[in-house]
Amino acid sequence: MEMYIEKAKVLVEALPYIKEFYGKTVVIKYGGSAMVDEMIKETVIQDIILMKLVGINPVIVHGGGPDINKILKQMDKKSEFVNGLRVTDQETMEIVEMVLAGKVNKSIVSHIQNQGINAVGISGKDGATLQAEKKLVNGMDVGFVGEVVNVNTELISTLIQKDFIPVIAPIGIDKEGNSYNINADYAAVAVAGALKAQKLVFLTDVEGVLKDVSDSSSIISRLSIKDVDEYIKNGIISGGMIPKVECCVEGVKKGVKTVHILDGRVEHCLLLEIFTQKGVGTMIEE
Repeated sequence: MEMYIEKAKVLVEALPYIKEFYGKTVVIKYGGSAMVDEMIKETVIQDIILMKLVGINPVIVHGGGPDINKILKQMDKKSEFVNGLRVTDQETMEIVEMVLAGKVNKSIVSHIQNQGINAVGISGKDGATLQAEKKLVNGMDVGFVGEVVNVNTELISTLIQKDFIPVIAPIGIDKEGNSYNINADYAAVAVAGALKAQKLVFLTDVEGVLKDVSDSSSIISRLSIKDVDEYIKNGIISGGMIPKVECCVEGVKKGVKTVHILDGRVEHCLLLEIFTQKGVGTMIEE
């Protein structure tokens, strides 16, 4: 009996959060180990489905770097990166689009559909959702790498209204119809900002922002954007965490109420962060 009482208490703890977020939009940037580890992948999908069933509107923006690397390797084509962005010539762009908008996108949709929930996979080209232009990296042309200049939310909003979970591949399109490879983090920020989402959640391979990178228990649970520059200057936020946190800050500035960095390797991390008092990652707010 005690076990069932504990389960009931967990449900009761979630009630205020379900009330608060009912009818609100939560954008989830899905990537890292959460897309590779089959067990974790299953729990992430379960979390998203539960969110949908309690009245939240989840929107997924996904990456797929490992799958792209695998196909490029099979084709004996070398992967090159500049400042973390993939150098993307015409042939690579075709592969990126095939993998992201095809294999990866439809795999996520299938996982959701298998749980009895409707989902639709789109790329940013569909409905001109992610309108892009060429991105220069330190003044260098790295091919068909783009940045989002506008998000047309009509298609996403229609899918939400029709009770579908939108699953978005970060492929952009310019005025001439050219396809662009968009960094999934920045695509998620653009989408969340345009939808004025309640939350933007990054599933990553780190616990969150740590005061001491060698101590996983030193996680900073709440972080104000006004403190970010000081944390970077003091070296608390450093290395690869800097662009991730800068993405979070950009999300808040674009109108997202809170942005979260979660360890996607933790089972049910989405539920723990959204529906419990303590949470498991770092929440960044104004």
